[in-house]
Amino acid sequence: MTAFQPVLLGSETCAYAMARAFHSAYGLKSLVYGRMQLSVTKFSSIMEPTFFADFTEPESFRRHMVEAGRRLTSERPDTTFLLIACGDDYSELLSRYKDELKPYFTFVSVDADLHDRLSNKTSFYELCAQYDLPHPLTFVLDKAGAAAGKYHDLPFGFPVAVKPANSVEYLHVDFPGRKKAFILHTPEELAHVVSAIYGAGYGSELIIQDFIPGSDANMRVLNAYVDHDHHVRMMVLGHVLLADPTPEAIGNYAAIIPDYNEGFCLKIKSFLESIGYEGVANFDIKFDPRDGEYKLFEINLRQGRTNFFVTLNGFNLAEYFVDDLVLGNPMEGDTVIGRGDSMLLEVPFSTLKKYAEPGEALDRGIALHKAGKSGWTLRYGRDLSFRRRLLLWRLHRLTAKNYDTYLGKND
Repeated sequence: MTAFQPVLLGSETCAYAMARAFHSAYGLKSLVYGRMQLSVTKFSSIMEPTFFADFTEPESFRRHMVEAGRRLTSERPDTTFLLIACGDDYSELLSRYKDELKPYFTFVSVDADLHDRLSNKTSFYELCAQYDLPHPLTFVLDKAGAAAGKYHDLPFGFPVAVKPANSVEYLHVDFPGRKKAFILHTPEELAHVVSAIYGAGYGSELIIQDFIPGSDANMRVLNAYVDHDHHVRMMVLGHVLLADPTPEAIGNYAAIIPDYNEGFCLKIKSFLESIGYEGVANFDIKFDPRDGEYKLFEINLRQGRTNFFVTLNGFNLAEYFVDDLVLGNPMEGDTVIGRGDSMLLEVPFSTLKKYAEPGEALDRGIALHKAGKSGWTLRYGRDLSFRRRLLLWRLHRLTAKNYDTYLGKND
């Protein structure tokens, strides 16, 4: 096989999942570039990190990565350096500087224009309407409209969901009570949140949506690998059992079991290929019990934070990158729509049982765990030094405490 080296952008759980996928498949350590060391990737023996405090600033990112590319290709001229973004900000920066990085790295990424259209929720929902993809009823509010009070006359009732259209800009905005997304039940709550977000300096649009009823158990997540020729090679759908309740991480999935819906996946496949997508696409979806449809919330232009769910169920994401970009193998046959048999479990099992919604889906998850068919992204048997074991033990304890704090069952 051609010599290659994975290079990951980011130091969060998403990056660890990719490093684990490469190490388990090929025995390779991943080079990691990021802004700072985060606890989930600390003390890892499968990652070689380099950090720059200014790494997410556009010009600094370009400079650091061009310098790294020149050095790496000079030191290892016969190696393919496989570059993978593991975060929204890095995905955006990779799209922006595609041309500057192509001489040194091999990667899949949409161009900057398509990236902007997909990552901005306003234009994403316009594309959903164009391609007849189900999505929640939506009201788009800009800063001028907020000042004029246009959100007082919504075309749907409460409760509503509120989130920023520009998630990358929102990463740099802070204010008391900040959340990734808000579920609001009254006009007064809506007015307060709108004022707080724009008052903190956020300048892009806000998305106000009809709230689809149901708990975390109605959420679905879909990861798809789209090759450099814009062919969807693989899709894996998951059924969420539980999501993180902490304000800074609300909506991050904590437990996922396999799901399967061929018709829905084929709709998404047609959409991705029609718009000329390339790379991993990660969709957040919710099942609407009112009409029985899966409705799209957003697309993340990189593998999801919980992408180990895909690898855990037999579809190692690293192998798709390598097959496409290192080996150059053309796609053969139809798109693989994966059927899995394992649960991703990012919280203690006791926390899952305490806080997940009772029902058939939770029963399936419990049965999978008891059968030994569950896994945690960060707990990798070939990367468990004493210090890392201690770190993971502490993370599990903190996770359980956070669920008790925000969901309130301390018994």
